[in-house]
Amino acid sequence: MIRSASRILFPGQAAVLALASALCVSAAAQQPATGTSTPDATATQPSATPPPASQPKLSQPAQEGFWGKVNPFARKKWVDRRLDPVRGELNELDEVNAKNAQDIKDVDARAQAGITKAQTTADSANQVATAAGQQAQQANTIAGQASGKVDQINGTVKGLDQYSQKNTVSIAFRRGSSTLNADDKKQLDDLATALTGHQGYLLEVEAHAPGAGSVGIQNSNRLAETVKRYLVVQHDIPVYRMHAVALGNAPVSAAETGDTKATPVRTSYVELRLMENSLAAQDGSTPRLTPSQTGAVQP
Repeated sequence: MIRSASRILFPGQAAVLALASALCVSAAAQQPATGTSTPDATATQPSATPPPASQPKLSQPAQEGFWGKVNPFARKKWVDRRLDPVRGELNELDEVNAKNAQDIKDVDARAQAGITKAQTTADSANQVATAAGQQAQQANTIAGQASGKVDQINGTVKGLDQYSQKNTVSIAFRRGSSTLNADDKKQLDDLATALTGHQGYLLEVEAHAPGAGSVGIQNSNRLAETVKRYLVVQHDIPVYRMHAVALGNAPVSAAETGDTKATPVRTSYVELRLMENSLAAQDGSTPRLTPSQTGAVQP
């Protein structure tokens, strides 16, 4: 019976013995390589992190040896080995982020420099455009002034030979006489007084006398010379301002008398016309005669 019982219990004892042997082998495998280090001392020592180039990637499968992918007896080194790929990827990500941030700063700095330069160029161009506009306005003003002066000069040149009739004085003479009476002299005195201090005028002297041919012309010439001589001697009227013509018995035009046809000369008289230039005086003063100073042709 005893022999049979020992045979029955032997297989169970063999199983227990095999399990104990496996546990001992597992414990011996997790001990450190050096026998002087204790498990606690090993746990407190910092683990040496391999360089990023030698760190395993997350995409690489972990090598767990006997236990496969699950180690029920994991320690700090085993955890570090599991975390090293994660740390490596995080370090690479930090480097990429730092590089991207630096690139962004560089791009932003270049962009700001370009914007500043463009703004400076735009301001300079605006200043140049403003100065050019001011110069254009000044040139336009000068051109307008020059054009006004040219128009003024043109008007002056055109007006140099433009005279208009202002007043008329008639001096009557008796037939066959060339002597001035008191009334004639008074009319000439009033005319000369009105011309004092004035410029730009002329006196047209027309002498008329009856008589055919050269007789009438000679008689009218004596009358014109009498009037001119009086104005020059008594009132210092410049000779160059008087232009005389002896018309003799030439009929007076209808435009001068207001008649429908030319009027024949029957009396001796001298007609003086005051002609003023358009550029006579700067103050615009023009010699005028009162109605009493304007004589009519006396019979």
